Amino acid sequence: MTSSVIKEQLRQLPASPGVYLMKDSAGTIIYVGKAASLRNRVRSYFRTGERLTPKIERMVAQVNDLEFFVTGSEKEALVLELNLIKRHRPHYNVRLKDDKTFPYLKIDVKSDWPRIFVTRRVEQDGSRYFGPFASAWSIRQTVKMLKGVFPFRSCSKPITGTDARPCLEYHIKNCVAPCTGAVTKSEYAGVVKQVIMFLEGKQETVVKQLKSKMQKAAEALDFEKAALLRDQLQAVESVLESHRIAATVRGEQDAVAFAQDKNETCVQVFLVRGGKLIGRENFTLQGTQYENEREVMTSFIKQFYDSSAYVPPQLLLQYPVQDKVVIEDWLSSKRGSRVRISVPQRGSRKQLIDTVAENARQGLEQLKIKQLAAPEATAAALDEVEKVLLLPQKPLRIEGYDISNVQGKAAVGSMVVFENGKPKPSHYRRFRIASVTGANDYAMLQEVLRRRFKRSAQKAADTARPDGWTTLPDLVLIDGGKGQLNAALASMKDLGADSIPTAGLAKENEEIYLPHRARPVVLPHSSPGLQLLQRVRDESHRFALGYHKKVHKRETFASALDGITGIGPKRKRALLKHFRSVQAIRDASPEELAAVKGMILELARKVKELL
Repeated sequence: MTSSVIKEQLRQLPASPGVYLMKDSAGTIIYVGKAASLRNRVRSYFRTGERLTPKIERMVAQVNDLEFFVTGSEKEALVLELNLIKRHRPHYNVRLKDDKTFPYLKIDVKSDWPRIFVTRRVEQDGSRYFGPFASAWSIRQTVKMLKGVFPFRSCSKPITGTDARPCLEYHIKNCVAPCTGAVTKSEYAGVVKQVIMFLEGKQETVVKQLKSKMQKAAEALDFEKAALLRDQLQAVESVLESHRIAATVRGEQDAVAFAQDKNETCVQVFLVRGGKLIGRENFTLQGTQYENEREVMTSFIKQFYDSSAYVPPQLLLQYPVQDKVVIEDWLSSKRGSRVRISVPQRGSRKQLIDTVAENARQGLEQLKIKQLAAPEATAAALDEVEKVLLLPQKPLRIEGYDISNVQGKAAVGSMVVFENGKPKPSHYRRFRIASVTGANDYAMLQEVLRRRFKRSAQKAADTARPDGWTTLPDLVLIDGGKGQLNAALASMKDLGADSIPTAGLAKENEEIYLPHRARPVVLPHSSPGLQLLQRVRDESHRFALGYHKKVHKRETFASALDGITGIGPKRKRALLKHFRSVQAIRDASPEELAAVKGMILELARKVKELL
């Protein structure tokens, strides 16, 4: 129910562009937004019958006061919105997780002997800034790499050129010792210029310059200098090789993609210059649980480039942004020339975005692992699982099970083990389904559990050598709902293992099914206990799927050769061992096929023709 105060404020809203702030009863700003028309945008939240997202419904229910700022244009509104979000960090806005100024690499080029150091403040002082970097660790790694390639000074001492002897940095070839007068200002300026070109992505130019200097030093018989330049050249080329990416793209661009899981979102930014990856940064966003991909991407692009010291002429994004024209105009004014935003659908740019997206997915997975690995988080998760699932003791050992197949073919099962909340890969087991024909996941799950606990009973007497089979779990977790859980319980009862607590975790709504309970247990997405169970469930799925792909690939390869007369098991094995795949056999010439042990040219031609 909209209060009379809010109704009056809504009537007074102008149709101008601007920024609006929503406050709760305590006066806390809970949301900041921008609009081309304040009147139309803000009123849309409070219209009767308006279909709102769950997030907006909760937010509007808390609004007790409105405030707005009129701006001259949408671009001005965008800048003001960013400043207000950074200052107040409203709960319902998507936010970069770390509430601090990002670190930058600063080169004080105005100095006679420029330093290269880390700062969190960008000033209009004529210095060159590179960044922002995601963390202090990230920027330290960059400085470490640069020091291994370019011998610039890292000290802050006044340079007089009269010091008696250089420090250790000179002796390990990390500095050219301007403090002792070992180099001139112009020579040192050349080193700094190379660093700048390298950070700008002009590494090929640096390589050419180093080769030219090395050749001149050799021609002048200054072999010591030539050797130093050779080592520097090799270091540069080594870095370049590690920065090359499979997708070939031209020009300068940043590629941005993210992976989202409930309220955690991991964003990857690849900095590509001249077809080479010169750096990548990983960021975490909060407040994304109820946002769609477009809204998440828009919020990140605005917040990241608001802090960025450099904007490339091209942004390649995984998803489109809202207000694309306004954002392009804003970025273009920051850069000083045209900036284009695009969402690649095919070709090398799409390959690049796919690579960035996969890195984001891996980054999110690592983030979840780190969160679960924290001692306090692990303890809280185990305590919650014990309490919610009514277990007789803390589940220090959890076993997760899953089945993977395609219409019953190449069917496999997996068993993964978590001890004290952490994966224990040495106790993982995989099963090739042997007794079930056709697509019957319930029967396959029963076979896996039957084999697991039968093996446990057989090895129980061997207490001298405990392993993954003999140690019984405190909790068995099945990937699935009520049906899978009942199938598992029936199999375990037949083996006398029904005293082991068992639960099922259904993926669709993340519901936890327990024996003898009609309704599933539903935990909030932020629950540490649910996150631990999800981690076990997802790991069992990953392990099963990986084994299934391997089995399916092997069977597919073998079946493609089965219909060829003269190719028996031995020749099939020899061909697959030599060429690794049927596709490689197809691509090989008859002569290459005939060279495999046991093959003859006539049979090789037959294989080539039939394949």
